[in-house]
Amino acid sequence: MAEETHMHRRHHDMGGLDAGPIDRHEHDHAPWEKQTDAIMRLLVAKGVMTVDELRRGIEELGPGAYDAMSYYERWISSITGNLLEKRILDPAEIGRTMDEVRHRHETA
Repeated sequence: MAEETHMHRRHHDMGGLDAGPIDRHEHDHAPWEKQTDAIMRLLVAKGVMTVDELRRGIEELGPGAYDAMSYYERWISSITGNLLEKRILDPAEIGRTMDEVRHRHETA
């Protein structure tokens, strides 16, 4: 008697599930979304990161984060995680930059 194997879906795997109708109309992307796409294209072109690494980072998001994030928020989260993992980005540097951006926003 062959052993039964059970495939468990990860949270992001929604293939085959009823998701309702798909809106196929084009929509404008926010500037930061276009920049995120450009960053990913450059990282791939320079051999710094692969699309498979992008996908892995997105798939590793927990259910709460995955559901709360938009498409490009998932991308930038994965890109950041991969660049941190490869030690291309430094966590302290990211914190300082975020503080500077926050300060510029508050004083604008």
